Amino acid sequence: MVELIHLLKRFGDLVAVDDITLTVPRGEFFAVLGPNAAGKTTTIRIIAGLIKPSSGSARVAGFDVQTQPIEARRRLAYVPDFPFLYDKLTPWEFFRFTGQLFQMTEARIQSAANELIARFNLEPYLGKQIEGLSHGTRQRVAIASALLHAPEVFVLDEPMVGLDPHHARALKDVLKEKSRQGMTIFISTHQLSVAEEMADRIGIIHQGRLIAVGTSEELRRQSGQDGALEQSFLALTADEAGFSGEKTVMR
Repeated sequence: MVELIHLLKRFGDLVAVDDITLTVPRGEFFAVLGPNAAGKTTTIRIIAGLIKPSSGSARVAGFDVQTQPIEARRRLAYVPDFPFLYDKLTPWEFFRFTGQLFQMTEARIQSAANELIARFNLEPYLGKQIEGLSHGTRQRVAIASALLHAPEVFVLDEPMVGLDPHHARALKDVLKEKSRQGMTIFISTHQLSVAEEMADRIGIIHQGRLIAVGTSEELRRQSGQDGALEQSFLALTADEAGFSGEKTVMR
């Protein structure tokens, strides 16, 4: 579960996240959409514990990210749009390093890594240094590593960046499978087709505010559009008159 409670983040005079309250229950696949500089990545970084909110709070699996950071991070995995990896390690060494950070046994690391290596087609790269891998392959290594300890909550920022269609499909299948098994998936994406295909619910953030939340059909009704999600998104982010002065609270 992810809970955001009156979340606010200021950078000087800029309000990057403006009083967002949201609950994403266990096992839900939740996608966040928004224009550039809408506040999506800032929200995600607060959830991941990388930056502190100016006020309000974020909870992961029931633990406050700021006051209970160790407990929250044990249950969380986070992959940014350009993940940091140790370039001099091989993917296999990186998996072992990650597993050891989460105090996994060697047998559990081996078992979990072997399954993920097969799912993400990483066998040809296991003995190569990460610095020599393509961006798409590095992305797959980061995602597989993040899933290694079976997190309760998986947060991804633009996860499809650099992935070819085959590997994008593999990632979609893994994420949907994990969601059905009870993992909470929270992703940010500019690819509206990914959100429409995969997400149980979609949130739209614009100018730091959560202006709409719901299924694709519910967003169509909110926007007054009958077509694809793109039409709803454009309508909602182009004209916010209907949301003026209101804060969106969704559970």
